[in-house]
Amino acid sequence: MKLKRSLLKGADKGSEDDAPDQPTAASDHGQTTAAAQIDVDAKPRIGGAGSAWKAGAVEQNKAALSAARQKIVEDILAGRHELSLNPEDVRDRLGSDRREDWKDKEAFESLRNSIEANGQDTPIQVWPSDPDWKPDQRDPENVDGVHFELITGRRRHAIAEQLGRPLRAVLASPDKRGSDNEEFELLFMRFRENEERENLGPFERLLSIGEMFENLKASSTEDRVTAVSFANRIGVHESVVSRGRAVFRDRLQILNKFKNAYDLSFPELQKAVANLADGEPVKTKASPKPKKLIVTRSIGTRKLSVATQGGKLSVSAAGMNLDKKALEGLGDVIATYLEEHGSKK
Repeated sequence: MKLKRSLLKGADKGSEDDAPDQPTAASDHGQTTAAAQIDVDAKPRIGGAGSAWKAGAVEQNKAALSAARQKIVEDILAGRHELSLNPEDVRDRLGSDRREDWKDKEAFESLRNSIEANGQDTPIQVWPSDPDWKPDQRDPENVDGVHFELITGRRRHAIAEQLGRPLRAVLASPDKRGSDNEEFELLFMRFRENEERENLGPFERLLSIGEMFENLKASSTEDRVTAVSFANRIGVHESVVSRGRAVFRDRLQILNKFKNAYDLSFPELQKAVANLADGEPVKTKASPKPKKLIVTRSIGTRKLSVATQGGKLSVSAAGMNLDKKALEGLGDVIATYLEEHGSKK
């Protein structure tokens, strides 16, 4: 049976209509453009919640570091935080109230040996030369090139210079800085430290008291400075103030007449001042300088030095770091020996 050509055409046409639509070039281009637009409009995702947490932690650390540095700045200015200073950057505008040869004395040598072996135990007190100086917020402990003025600790400063070591230091209270009595306050801090650490000789002590009185009297804008008010201020008896003023007034005459002025006892010094005031020649018996005896022993590569002078015994050995128990044992040995052999006069 022969099918009509018209039916065959209809069947072909129907199959074409039933087949799925095939994409054209134009439709492909449209779909690609739309997809690209979606990608452009979408916001990129960077790191997520983890990165946000890290960023917050970094900011917290920065804030904590800044607060810690600010605390150090405040503690430095309040004298609660130590600084490490170059001795050459510390200037002494007052000088010492001790005898001129204080660096040659046994006490200075003993302190030097101790610092050389064990380090500096107590920080000195200073003021920055610039009253408006403040530590660098970024590095508060860096004081390179900053200059300071020495308040207390002259022997420690001198020893650090000799040994070429840095100085442990704190800032002294700035309360009196810039006041009319600023120099008196410096003199008083110097005197007070020497009174506490090691008794000054009679001449040194009265000379220092007299210098403080005259300085306060010249600079004070308050009511008239009296011996009584001054004595109460520095914590001594008013009679000591009067003697101190006399010694300070006649200091050059005393030093010229008595080469052993620093070794005079208090009664001898008092008599000397009285006779100078009366214009009479003064005769005092020179105190013979006690002979210093030193014995050394070797401890391996180290040297032990035992010395006696004027009834005082000193023992020194560089590089020996002993704990309390060892020191007690050494003290017992020395005490036992002295009890058995006594003191040779």
